[in-house]
Amino acid sequence: MASVPAVLNSEWTKIRTVSSTTWTLISAFVVTVALGAGLSALFSSQFDDLGRSEQLTFDPTDISFSGMILGQLAMVVFGVLVVGSEYSSGMIRTSLAAVPQRATFLFSKVFVAGALAILVGIVTGFLSFFLGQALLGDHGTSIGEPNVLRAVIGSGLYMGLIAIFSMGITAILRSSMLALGILMPFFFLVSQILAAVPGAKEVARYFPDQAGSKIRQVVPDTGDAPYGPWGGFGILVLWVLAALIGGYVVLRKRDA
Repeated sequence: MASVPAVLNSEWTKIRTVSSTTWTLISAFVVTVALGAGLSALFSSQFDDLGRSEQLTFDPTDISFSGMILGQLAMVVFGVLVVGSEYSSGMIRTSLAAVPQRATFLFSKVFVAGALAILVGIVTGFLSFFLGQALLGDHGTSIGEPNVLRAVIGSGLYMGLIAIFSMGITAILRSSMLALGILMPFFFLVSQILAAVPGAKEVARYFPDQAGSKIRQVVPDTGDAPYGPWGGFGILVLWVLAALIGGYVVLRKRDA
């Protein structure tokens, strides 16, 4: 029986020695910070051109996290590769031979990769915030304002949980290509489009990205979502738990 510390160390070795997973985390960091900074600078220069209602509902904290729209896609790729590479390379057989306890194998992988994704997400969130507020100038806010610290930390948790959700979905599908073929269009197109369609947005607001992103907001949006930042975060957590449970059930019932 493989010990949990040994399995955790093995999973850490797998992640840090595969260049693709490292580069996806770097991409998530760079894209999120760069795009957030660019949009913060743009809003700062054009703030006076905004309508009165737009100025009153302007959320400088959330603007600095604008890059997460693309950054989360890199986190999706990271989560998919962490699990899917075992299947595409055939290493899943070797891994399960070394760690026959499938719960230990899967959840050790998720723990190590998820902790790393959350750490990168939180660092990304803080840097995006401080750089964005510096570029917003007089239109920015400070970390000490009400709910701002919650939004900054929440932004990092959001990115990490999106990666963990992707791990669970990949464990269910057992294929990197299939998982990416579903998750990338879902987050980048389907969710965004449905959220803007009257009627459909009543359903889309419960999607993991739409609900989870509420944790990043300080100024409430004009929508009538029946939940607040923590309620939306709770919905995201439920999606993540469902994906992980589904992944474990498939791993336990199917041969490698």
